[in-house]
Amino acid sequence: MSETLKIIFGLTGGLAIFLFGMNQMSESLQKAAGEKMKKILSMLTSNPIKGVLAGALVTAVLQSSSATTVMAIGFVSAGLMSLPQAISVIFGANIGTTMTAQLIAFDIGDYIYPIIFIGFLVNFIAKKEKTKSVGMVILSFGILFLGIETMSTVMKPLASSPIFIHALEKVADIPVLGVLVGLVMTLVVQSSSATIAVLQNFAMQAGPNGHSLLGLTGAIPVLLGDNIGTTITALLASIGGSKDAKRTAIAHSIFNLSGTLLFIWFVPQYAALIKAISTHGPELQVISRQIANAHTGFNLTMTIIWTPLVWLMVKIVMKIIPDAKIEKAINPNEPLYLDNKVLNQPAAALQLVAEESMNVANIVGEMLVELPGVFKGKNEALRKEIDEKANISKNIYKQILDYLANLYSNGSLIEEQAARSAGIMYILNEIDRIRHLIHSLEEIADEDLENGLHYSSTAKSDLKVMLEDVYNLYYDVLQVVITGDTEGMHRLMEKKEQLTRKNSGLLKDHLKRVAKGECNDELTLSFTEIISNIDRIAANLMNILEAVSGKVNLNSFHALGESQGALSEPA
Repeated sequence: MSETLKIIFGLTGGLAIFLFGMNQMSESLQKAAGEKMKKILSMLTSNPIKGVLAGALVTAVLQSSSATTVMAIGFVSAGLMSLPQAISVIFGANIGTTMTAQLIAFDIGDYIYPIIFIGFLVNFIAKKEKTKSVGMVILSFGILFLGIETMSTVMKPLASSPIFIHALEKVADIPVLGVLVGLVMTLVVQSSSATIAVLQNFAMQAGPNGHSLLGLTGAIPVLLGDNIGTTITALLASIGGSKDAKRTAIAHSIFNLSGTLLFIWFVPQYAALIKAISTHGPELQVISRQIANAHTGFNLTMTIIWTPLVWLMVKIVMKIIPDAKIEKAINPNEPLYLDNKVLNQPAAALQLVAEESMNVANIVGEMLVELPGVFKGKNEALRKEIDEKANISKNIYKQILDYLANLYSNGSLIEEQAARSAGIMYILNEIDRIRHLIHSLEEIADEDLENGLHYSSTAKSDLKVMLEDVYNLYYDVLQVVITGDTEGMHRLMEKKEQLTRKNSGLLKDHLKRVAKGECNDELTLSFTEIISNIDRIAANLMNILEAVSGKVNLNSFHALGESQGALSEPA
């Protein structure tokens, strides 16, 4: 085999090992720390600094700016994050992603195989899923460095190639060319971490003069190009998303483009600054760390510049993608929150499932509010509206189940997340049963009217009281589901018992009216069925409370009362 082919195969193979290790490490970290990452994101407020910190922490832990970026775009697309919040998270993600280059800068070549062995041992022996994920993180970390070591080995012959040295001199002398090289590399590999790892390895190779082939001054423009190239992931993730999702992705691009346009004029001065503040020593031994510091310094500087100017970034992206004068009609049968692009981030995907479940609960709650009207008399418009809402909630319910099935099939759910998804599904099933019961109540009213049977004014008043009572209970239970606050559960259970006793008394009152000839005897069966269905709705609500007592809730990023999923309080 020719030397050239050996180098090509070695580089591509080493890169493949690096990317595999990187992806496995990111996936395992998400399994081990995904729920905690969701809590960090929930810290978001109107304060951009908190958004930056959240974005930086999540990315540093997950070791994937793409994961954080796609998560933020998914949340803003679903309306769970405002545009300024998402932009501040993206700024923070740019800082967090520099941790990869800092890790790569450590010289752990002698310890790669022990790390791989320890990681394998922990993953193989561990029984708990979280411990197995930690073992996989260690194993992937070792594999990642094995890829770097492979690339480093095959690059050594390049140091003596006159053609290659001449090409690198061009890149080092023409900063714009370096930016283009970095951009193209990242576009091809679709990972700025991988291209920066390659860059660090190139820079560590000694040229004929004994110095770095590229040098820090030559590496910085390539680094800037890498930063621009990585924004393509965000742009691709925004395709098919909302306008705010596209704006978030564009903000990511503007952040890195503006930084490149600023830094490109001061490459020698910036290189001198990085050398001054970095570890001193022989160039080939310290240049990897210098490149990592240059990467961190660039993103940190741009974040400091842009964070107070989030409002300006919002204006710019709003100008690039303005609000349309006529907004596209929203299809009520389509989910408001579910986003297939975040299926690879289970913690984020489950948050969207929880929000969509509250959307279904809202629709069913609206059906319950409108139900008393069908017992007042013939009202086709009201019946049509209730039927439409029943179909909408049924369609969205099915789509949530499909979404959860896809989430399970990905195999990325940890035990805790799987338990939460099962709990959400249980609550959803109870809400869907309530939808069935409401529809049955409507059918009873329809049948009575078709048969010419009419309720007395007293019976109508009793029916209104029963339906209002069950809606009040529905509202109270849903508040517990949203907040997870189980302190008032005993009171709600007592409220359910009172409702059952009250309904029993109203049935006796109806029978007395029938005996007096005030109510039609033929309505007794319907009245009994109505009370039975209302009691079953109350029983379904108690089942939901039991699920919440098992630590299942649909809590969201929004405070209670601000949540888009919160029911309106009954009058």
